[in-house]
Amino acid sequence: MTTKRRGMTEEAADAAIDQACRMLRMPTIRNSFTDYADRAGREQMSYRGFLAELLLAECDDRARRRSERRIKAAKFPREKSLRAFDFDANPNIDPAVIHTLAKCEWVQKGQPLCLIGDSGTGKSHLLIALGTEAAMAGYRVKYTLATQLANELVEAADEMTLAKTIARYGRVDLLCIDELGCAPRGAVGSRGMRGPPLVLAGTG
Repeated sequence: MTTKRRGMTEEAADAAIDQACRMLRMPTIRNSFTDYADRAGREQMSYRGFLAELLLAECDDRARRRSERRIKAAKFPREKSLRAFDFDANPNIDPAVIHTLAKCEWVQKGQPLCLIGDSGTGKSHLLIALGTEAAMAGYRVKYTLATQLANELVEAADEMTLAKTIARYGRVDLLCIDELGCAPRGAVGSRGMRGPPLVLAGTG
């Protein structure tokens, strides 16, 4: 049963909202409530409309923070986006195909993707950008260099922890392996790696 509170001053109301948002862990509403309330008054929004605006703002901000955490967890070496990719400088790359890949249906289906081309054609850029899109879409992503992965698997085998290492990589939804051409031939994929779909970038 709820308790009705009448005659609450503006200061008391603001303090109550602040405390409630802290308890409910709603930082976006806590930080932006006053601005939304002022705008609701100016635009004569209904109570339902005002509440919807607040909750949607909180949901949007939570989704953004989750995306940021997934991108950070992927450990990309630098930020790359599809918007920043120069398709004019790479006429052999079809923008329509890349933007279709950015929808991540192939990740959901567990299909691999291999980016092959000469040095300087944007393979690593696309790998990181597509991995970022996957992270933003809610997938757990991990970036690694092919040489780093090969060395890690060899060391794990020597230390009798190979199964544990493979299981750790298997917990992600997408594994992005960069600079495949720099790894010893046969080093990656020869250790029983099974699990998430791969994005491979290497020279042809």
